[in-house]
Amino acid sequence: METLINKNRADKQLGLGILILVIGSVFFLRSTGVDVPHWILSWHSIMLGAGLWMGYRKNFQGNGWLALTVIGGIFTFRSISIFDFDLSGISVPVALIGLGLYVILKPKKVQNFDHYFEKKPVDFTEKES
Repeated sequence: METLINKNRADKQLGLGILILVIGSVFFLRSTGVDVPHWILSWHSIMLGAGLWMGYRKNFQGNGWLALTVIGGIFTFRSISIFDFDLSGISVPVALIGLGLYVILKPKKVQNFDHYFEKKPVDFTEKES
């Protein structure tokens, strides 16, 4: 139990350290005159990063991280233009294709209720205290 707590704490410290390092690097590059795209530190990129980090921390189980990632990804794709090609036209279809692939390929959880109907021996012996 102690090692699990230490591992979670180390993961949090690593994630926080990487986040601070990236933000500091972007601000440093901007202050030195390097043209950094405006979408790097926008709210939707931060939402995308937070969703991916939450997914990593939870082994990509559950759906909370997926919602953050999809919403952040859609708005981030809308802001990115590569080689004068605007990605905003394809961001929603790509998000829907990705969501469909996730639904199709995610592991199936099969609940087995057999253990509820197993016959267990009953112990009628009294314990003396």
